[in-house]
Amino acid sequence: MCPRPYQLGHRQAQIDEGRRRVIDAARALLASPHGYTAFTVDAVAKRADVARATLYYQFGTKTGLIEALCDALATAGGLEHLPAAFTSSDPHDGLVTLIERFATFWSTDRVVMRRLRALGVLDPDVGSVIATRDARLRAALGRLPGALGAAAVVHALIGFETFDAIAGADRQPTDIVPTVLGLVEAVLNLEVNR
Repeated sequence: MCPRPYQLGHRQAQIDEGRRRVIDAARALLASPHGYTAFTVDAVAKRADVARATLYYQFGTKTGLIEALCDALATAGGLEHLPAAFTSSDPHDGLVTLIERFATFWSTDRVVMRRLRALGVLDPDVGSVIATRDARLRAALGRLPGALGAAAVVHALIGFETFDAIAGADRQPTDIVPTVLGLVEAVLNLEVNR
């Protein structure tokens, strides 16, 4: 018998806490006024007060860290409810659910969303994560009833940049759901009537 029983539960809690601190540090660094320009694994590790090796152990690569940050934002933004948009028996209800879910997601942390997407243009690691997620959404939109060949346009209309631009500085993306819904419906009607 082992003299000291191994307690995975306690160790797992420490691992989960360290992982949360790293994700929180990445989010805070991106949200800081100039932190996103210096967004590196070293900067995130320092802000989280963990060793760089710990960060790599937890996330594997910088891309893994960005994936985990995007997953945390998706969870905070309620994207786990997104499948309801694709399983609704009424296509219009599904479309409304889709737009509402993304409005909530984009409202989660606009500064971090804005900087992640901007950093994706400058940093290939971040860009690959954003591009992969955008491609998955575009593919899913192609399965929406009535989307036909308009998936790319619908994707642009429900994307962060559209919500952020229409909302402006004084409104949240959730405030403009009717506007975006009207735009998407207009595009889909044009596509159907072609």
